[in-house]
Amino acid sequence: MTTAQGSGQRALPPHPSFLWRNPDPRNSYDVVIVGGGGHGLATAYYLAKVHGITNVAVLERGWLAGGNMARNTTIIRSNYLWDESAAIYEKSLKLWEGLEDELGYDIFFSQRGVLNLAHTLQDQRDSVRRVEANRLNGVDAEYISPEQVKEVCPIINISQDIRYPVMGATYQPRAGIAKHDWVAWGYARRASELGVDLIQNCEVTGFDMDGDRVVGVRTTRGNIKAGRVALAAAGHTSTLTELAGFRVPIQSHPLQALVSELHEMIHPTVVMSNHVHVYVSQAHKGELVMGAGVDSYNGYGQRGSFHVIEHQMSAAVELFPAFSRAHLLRTWGGIVDVTLDASPIMGLTPVDGMYVDCGWGTGGFKAVPGAGFAFAHTIANNEPHELNRPYSLERFVTGELIDEHGAAAVAH
Repeated sequence: MTTAQGSGQRALPPHPSFLWRNPDPRNSYDVVIVGGGGHGLATAYYLAKVHGITNVAVLERGWLAGGNMARNTTIIRSNYLWDESAAIYEKSLKLWEGLEDELGYDIFFSQRGVLNLAHTLQDQRDSVRRVEANRLNGVDAEYISPEQVKEVCPIINISQDIRYPVMGATYQPRAGIAKHDWVAWGYARRASELGVDLIQNCEVTGFDMDGDRVVGVRTTRGNIKAGRVALAAAGHTSTLTELAGFRVPIQSHPLQALVSELHEMIHPTVVMSNHVHVYVSQAHKGELVMGAGVDSYNGYGQRGSFHVIEHQMSAAVELFPAFSRAHLLRTWGGIVDVTLDASPIMGLTPVDGMYVDCGWGTGGFKAVPGAGFAFAHTIANNEPHELNRPYSLERFVTGELIDEHGAAAVAH
């Protein structure tokens, strides 16, 4: 493997495992980031690149981007309803559009567009409302007819004789997909080159405090002094915050997805359906990538209930009859943090010197660049960026919630 395929011809560097360094318990870092996934690595990169803070350690319990970053369906979009959501996701999408050049690393970013299907009259009304809100926020979006849906995605079934006929869709042309592990490697390489230490197989077991201020991190590989600590461990943030003495209003749920065996390229875009809950794209190598809904029970298992996958597959085959001849390659589950308003938490915490980035639900991957950019600003300046100011913990006290339940064509 020497060149990238389908997204330019940049030479591929070797696997980045050499980037990991062994921690020295005597080390003292200006910033320790807990979580070596997309958000943690992007935050470390922007701390070094934008703010000149390079004495940074990223701690990862397992291996580089081996958590939720490796277990998502790689969809990128910014067509969210509320102003606060549109702002941070659109910032992220603009960063995505220049990320390959900035990192000097091919991430297979493909702006193939995203269709959010409408199956009922209420779906249509909600979709049109969201399109108009998107346009007011400068987000590219349009509402299209079933016939136009068929033009964008020829293999979709727009017959009126199915359970949930396609009555139209929102369409965001700039949306698309990227290769998730390569995104993590790109950020990791650049952060390492700027002086950031990346430490794997290093589980956090507690925090050292001086009064109300955090001064260090306890790990399975020794204790590390820290001027500031940032938590960006998707799926496990509530466990970490309890170790620090405070709680966050999130629940962890399994979220399942699957891929088929390799096929010729037949699916040219991304299709999402909230009503029947399935979303489908085709990866650069040819696998059909399908995501399902969040399992209703709480848990940390990287697996899920069979009936969720069963419902997902029946919906996919109805919308895409050609998929009935595809064979399953593998299924998996991630762990998503879900807040009561389906929007993230990012900002300061009750612990002085500690910051949190969590609760993204299914939005974590698409937010990687924007969240890393805003979180780095928050850590460097000890105050939130305008992009994440609305996402503080205090909103759950004041009631200034950002309710994205169902507003962006997903139910969570």
